[in-house]
Amino acid sequence: MDFDANIANLQIAYWNIILIAGPVLGVALAVGLVIGIFQAATQINEATLSFVPKMAIVMLTMALASGFMLSTLSDYFRYVFDTIGTLR
Repeated sequence: MDFDANIANLQIAYWNIILIAGPVLGVALAVGLVIGIFQAATQINEATLSFVPKMAIVMLTMALASGFMLSTLSDYFRYVFDTIGTLR
């Protein structure tokens, strides 16, 4: 396998990481920002106020996106195993 093929495989791997983790991390960032603004506006500094809603919404997002995440990972691993099969 030459250098260009390795770079292409890494690009595909990083793109899949972004596709799978991006939505969950984006939702966590947005929820954290909204809760932080709410805490700053009301001056309520309770740790559970920031943790529990964020965890619940992230879990809901993972549940809703699980089909997409699983199919993306399955396609990627199928590609990886096909690529391994073609190596000399």
